[in-house]
Amino acid sequence: MRGPVIDASVMLNIFTLANGRLFQEEIESLEELNRFKPIWVDLEDPTPEEKHWIRQHYGLHIPEDAIDDDIEDSARFYEEDNGELHIRADFLVADFDAPDTERVAFILNQSNQEVKSYNILFSIHDDTVPAFRLTRMRARRMPDLITDAKELLLKLFNADAEYSADTLEEIHMALEKASSQVLNDNVTDEVASAVLAVIARQEDMNGRIRRNASDTRRAVRFMMRSRMLDNDQFEEARQIMRDIDSLDSHTEFLFEKINFLMDATVGFININQNKIIKLFSVASVALLPPTLVASVYGMNFRLMPELEWKYGYLFAIGLMVASALLPMWYFRKRGWLK
Repeated sequence: MRGPVIDASVMLNIFTLANGRLFQEEIESLEELNRFKPIWVDLEDPTPEEKHWIRQHYGLHIPEDAIDDDIEDSARFYEEDNGELHIRADFLVADFDAPDTERVAFILNQSNQEVKSYNILFSIHDDTVPAFRLTRMRARRMPDLITDAKELLLKLFNADAEYSADTLEEIHMALEKASSQVLNDNVTDEVASAVLAVIARQEDMNGRIRRNASDTRRAVRFMMRSRMLDNDQFEEARQIMRDIDSLDSHTEFLFEKINFLMDATVGFININQNKIIKLFSVASVALLPPTLVASVYGMNFRLMPELEWKYGYLFAIGLMVASALLPMWYFRKRGWLK
């Protein structure tokens, strides 16, 4: 019989293994936890009530600073005296409008300290993690993909690496599109401005992927050093490390491409600005002779041709026009007006 619901807003997500597949259960009361033997307990933005359930039912205390961003690197991976393994890692959230990484705290509850047997994986985070959703979907469709809590944690890190690789492909496609715009014959300031915005977003995302890959590498390396993995899991961890190494080379290539596109775009902007400066320079040079003619006429106080001569005004205006067109003709002949 279901016990009383303490808070209607409290809902704990637990995952159990059945026939080699991962199934999700939503827990709304402390009494419901007695019905299941989960392999994974996922706490997204946990409430104090949910933490109380975990502490009362599993005897696990969740640190208040579990997902703080100011935790020192040396304190992100450690093992408690009771055998609990604590790992804090960042997972990529590839929102191209506002890319970010989500800090996740993992706690592996150890059921047998002598052989380092871990039966439940606890994860604590504030927002949705795409790698978690990808892992759950695969574990529901592929039987025997996950066998224990350690295997589950490795699959989460592997999904994060694959998610980062997919995001790098999207970055590459976006840069290819920006490259086609930059290498076009007519690059206006509006096009250059839009391309610079795209490049800045992709550079930010690429940097976050590189940092996230480095963080995942450290977490997987800690699992390998702790000797908690069996032979198959150790080989899988090595494969994850190789995948992360390939991400590093890809991010380095994208950084070089981003720098090239940035320099090319800024170069086209400078060319457009130089065209404007060139136009003013040509105009100022072309207007110098008419100005000189007008000055000469203005200095003749004793005899003013426009008054003494019938065609004085027409001659002065014609002379100024001719003196302006002659430099323009010369500039055009030399190709300086193109």
